[in-house]
Amino acid sequence: MTESLNIATRESPLAVWQADFVADQLKANTPSLDVQLVKMSTRGDKILDQALSKVGGKDLFVKEIEHALLDGRAQVAVHSLKDMPTDLPDGLQVTAYPPREDPRDAIVSTRGYTLDTLPNGAVVGTCSLRRAAQILRRRPDVKIVEIRGNVQTRLRKLDEQGMDATLLAYAGLKRLKMEHLATHVLSHEECLPAIGQGILAVETKTDDSATNGHVDRLDAAPARAAATAERAFLHRLHGGCQVPIAGHATIEGDRVSLRGLVSSLDGQQVFEGTVEGAASEAEALGIHLADELLGRGADRVLATLMAPSAHA
Repeated sequence: MTESLNIATRESPLAVWQADFVADQLKANTPSLDVQLVKMSTRGDKILDQALSKVGGKDLFVKEIEHALLDGRAQVAVHSLKDMPTDLPDGLQVTAYPPREDPRDAIVSTRGYTLDTLPNGAVVGTCSLRRAAQILRRRPDVKIVEIRGNVQTRLRKLDEQGMDATLLAYAGLKRLKMEHLATHVLSHEECLPAIGQGILAVETKTDDSATNGHVDRLDAAPARAAATAERAFLHRLHGGCQVPIAGHATIEGDRVSLRGLVSSLDGQQVFEGTVEGAASEAEALGIHLADELLGRGADRVLATLMAPSAHA
């Protein structure tokens, strides 16, 4: 008997690639599955003239997708984990984290620039406060301008607006077979990634045992441990798009190492640290690192950035 599954996804080329990847994995495990994509445009895809920090944050990319799960139009949703708030709606869960892609950020410049060779006063486009703060930390002379949209839109704006460079997730470039456009893949010392960058989140209804039986098989233990540590760190900080927060966990065997960072907008006040421990304690490690940074002064930076007037 043929089973049917609908996958809700944003309709950008990268989001569709990610949903197709999950669909292919599901069908490889169960050839009789009939898997279809339900493509949707979210508020985050439509609002391109303002930074996410000013118009509502990450949930602009996931609300409509999650509604499709809750009302039965789809049984599965595929997200970039970095776009997901740390609190999920009642009745939904992330059932699988497939293996992680390269989490680093990349500079893309049609003029061939790297972080070090950008000219004094170079114009760099990004809507990410995290990326902007870390670039300004090392290159306070550059000018940051806001640029929003999917990968293709940002690459077009790079040329149209005469910018010297932009920053993109290297994972997205690799998935779209566009990694050759990267002129500099940034090390974690140069730019620590976003929470969950490079990880896909496959979301389902908690009580849908039939769907969960299929999706469970896509889960990768190292990706789940990394996601758990990083998201616990972010959740403890009450962070979102309004503050420059970064974090990355690496897994070796049954051990996890988590590095985290909180920064002022200009990159001149930075609180960072690393914790290590058992992968089974990933959530506790994320909370511990957040508490450590808060105790060292990150709480004052966060309070300033999250004040009502901070982004007025």
